[in-house]
Amino acid sequence: MNNTKVIWIALVGILVLTFVLRLYHLTNPIADWHAWRQTDTAAVSKIYIEKGIDLAHPQYFDISNVQSGHDNPHGYRFVEFPLFNLIHVGIFTLIPSLGIDATARLTTILFSVLATLFIFLIVRKYSSIRAAFVAATLYAILPYSVYYGRAVLPDTAMIASVLASIYFFSLWSEKKFSVLHAKKEIIGTLIFTMVSLLFKPYAFFFLLPMAVVAFETHGISVLKKISVWIVAVLSVIPFVLWRVWILQYPEGIPVSAWLLNGGDIRFKGAYFYWIFGERISKLISGYFPVFLFLGLLRRPKEKHFFFFLSFLVSSLLYLIVIARGNVQHDYYQIAIIPSIVILMGRGVDFILTQQDKLNKVIAYTLVGGVTGLMIMLSWYHVRDYFNINNPLLVQVGKRADQILPKDAKVIAPLDGDTTFLYYINRQGWPSYQASTEDLIKKGATHTVMLHPSEDTVKEYEQKYTVLEKTDEYIIVAHKK
Repeated sequence: MNNTKVIWIALVGILVLTFVLRLYHLTNPIADWHAWRQTDTAAVSKIYIEKGIDLAHPQYFDISNVQSGHDNPHGYRFVEFPLFNLIHVGIFTLIPSLGIDATARLTTILFSVLATLFIFLIVRKYSSIRAAFVAATLYAILPYSVYYGRAVLPDTAMIASVLASIYFFSLWSEKKFSVLHAKKEIIGTLIFTMVSLLFKPYAFFFLLPMAVVAFETHGISVLKKISVWIVAVLSVIPFVLWRVWILQYPEGIPVSAWLLNGGDIRFKGAYFYWIFGERISKLISGYFPVFLFLGLLRRPKEKHFFFFLSFLVSSLLYLIVIARGNVQHDYYQIAIIPSIVILMGRGVDFILTQQDKLNKVIAYTLVGGVTGLMIMLSWYHVRDYFNINNPLLVQVGKRADQILPKDAKVIAPLDGDTTFLYYINRQGWPSYQASTEDLIKKGATHTVMLHPSEDTVKEYEQKYTVLEKTDEYIIVAHKK
């Protein structure tokens, strides 16, 4: 068996490993870590499945004014273009027996496999085969990557598309940005860049390696390549059109300015602690980000050092600009995982190439030991992410779905957690933005509440019709 076959068999093994690890708790309800954000994404798909696909008017279950500051009676959800949901619905249509929640996770898992593939292809092309295998394997097995590589969020789809666009662009650059002789490369670059921006606008930060490839290959003369400018403009047009379109519906656009530097947190102590201490060092790297630093070492005469450095720079720019978002939510760091594993892959390769200075057995023992500790310590923190934090929420939500009218508008107060509405499968209010009476005037027909107080139960029994009541929940109709 020749080396090429061995390489591809090993790569297929890593891709299978990426897929299989992310099947863990595949069929669990979406009520694990960051369930509210995941169910907001899955809600768009659920409504598409029930009412039909309308890409121009995605909806979810929250019709309150909490997200946008405006009442949202139609439940519009205008964030990223609903391409993830379109793919999700397609997968659900193929295997409906798996259910909406599991097929949502499966959608992300398939993009995780795609990301693993392009991490390997990029690192092999610009570094070494060993660095490529290490980087791809780390992406496959890091516990943080495993959890968020099956979470119902468009971020993994975004990074997979970015990596694919970088790879196809690199192939196109080798053909001197020819139009006649590089049609596949142009199409790959255009499509993947286009969809990466539609998945998440943060993709802009991670396209920096494309610019480095262009300048490494052609120097300043790349600015004269009309074909590159045309592809760049065409790639951005769908994103711009989408952003212009959604401006008509301010009630469906969540307030987002706070993501940049809310609370003036950028470069404060808390900023460094949460991002570099808690997230990158502890959560992602299991207290052993040593390979990350070694990956920054420059080898003598290394041609593509600045290409790999651009992954680090793009990630740092993202962390700096979207400061509050990255501090507030750990899922924002999904986007920097490729940069981390690519640098770690280079770091491991650096150690294992120092065999004239470092005993081979010691080198492999060191790498194996540190990697094992990194995985175990990271898993210690990530393992609880898979837990169903509030199973009662799911049980009561499904029960309410069984007994409420399909057109019900529901008050489901849970401190703004929209996961409850997702399982009730009705639009409504996840918190009291106003009194019950005021929400009834806005169209609320029912209330579903967990752990109601005795006073609340008495009040509801006097004012409304109790449809179902236990020690743990109450479901009422607002009409007597």
